[in-house]
Amino acid sequence: MEFDDSSSATVRPARRALDGVGSRGGRSSARQQWLQALALIGLYGLALLGFYLLGAVGLRELAVLAGLAAVGCAVFWAVFRFGLYRKLRHRHLKLAMVCTALGSMLAVVYLAPVTQLLLAPFAFVAVAYGIFTVPRSTLLVVSAGVLAAYAGVVGLHYLEQQNMVLLRLEAMHWLALATSLPAFILLTGKVQRLYRSLYHASRKIKNIQEDAQRDPLLGCFNRRYILAALEEQKQLADESGIPLCLAVLDIDHFKRINDEMGHLEGDEVLRTFARIAQQGVRGGDVFGRYGGEEFLLIFPGTSLLPALNTCERIRAQVESHAWSDSLKGRVTVSMGVTQYVLGESLLEFFSRADTAMYLAKEGGRNQVVVEEPVTRGDSMLPEASVLPAHP
Repeated sequence: MEFDDSSSATVRPARRALDGVGSRGGRSSARQQWLQALALIGLYGLALLGFYLLGAVGLRELAVLAGLAAVGCAVFWAVFRFGLYRKLRHRHLKLAMVCTALGSMLAVVYLAPVTQLLLAPFAFVAVAYGIFTVPRSTLLVVSAGVLAAYAGVVGLHYLEQQNMVLLRLEAMHWLALATSLPAFILLTGKVQRLYRSLYHASRKIKNIQEDAQRDPLLGCFNRRYILAALEEQKQLADESGIPLCLAVLDIDHFKRINDEMGHLEGDEVLRTFARIAQQGVRGGDVFGRYGGEEFLLIFPGTSLLPALNTCERIRAQVESHAWSDSLKGRVTVSMGVTQYVLGESLLEFFSRADTAMYLAKEGGRNQVVVEEPVTRGDSMLPEASVLPAHP
């Protein structure tokens, strides 16, 4: 959508990293990991409950599993509750969960040898939980540790019971796990590499999408995005009846700045202005460059007075900013702001804000002009008011 016939230049925005340090994804990722871990604990507990109902294990084993699960959940809850997970890398957190699960299952095996039937399949489940984030070499070390600990449990059973039949049975279980678990980890290494390739490709796509919305010089939203956002907010206002305001901002005497100081200094003025404006807007407001030294500021779900207050705050911040001494005068901005009238066209809405901005220019610049629609009979007619410039 365009308001005039001028074409916007094709841009190649700079790349920006989207990743932070530590665990990614914030609260939603933490919640997802909790649900996954609790689901796996529940599956193992359900299987153990089936063994209890069949008379294969007693209440002691169920109580031990419940206690281990409670302690593990309490520890990981504390890690998430107090924000400690932000200091850990994602794979380290997953590794801790895998090791906790495997250790708990070995403890249950020690108490009830029959639960070896559950150890092998759920060992694969636990390893699969971390296969996409924990390095393959680390998982191989973990599997070696599990097999060593399992061998220790087998030895303790024999020392305590002196039962050769049990020893042979447990040795066969250990041998099966010792040959299959490392093979599983090695084979899934290809899946891990594919997952990481897809993950990095997804990040690149997100970077490209984000960069395509930004002005390469100023970092704020570009013309295409700001116009699309304005059209989207108009449709939302028509459907829901929520208020919508728009401001047009234009830097005063910008041509003189370019002529006197050169285009490099002019670019720096634009960058500084964009930074000041973005710091002055509220969360949810949309600020972007329309073209040249002209900018748009969209106020979704906002009536005229809060929008006017934001514009006046930005105007004052621009005026009071400590600009470069090489500039031969203050840098100021003129603004026009208006509120959307349900049913009007987007061009009419924009034109009222644009007209208000030109009235601010003609009225002496460095001011905010409000063109407020007022009811006169059955029609909506614009009425302009001015916040005068502050010396």
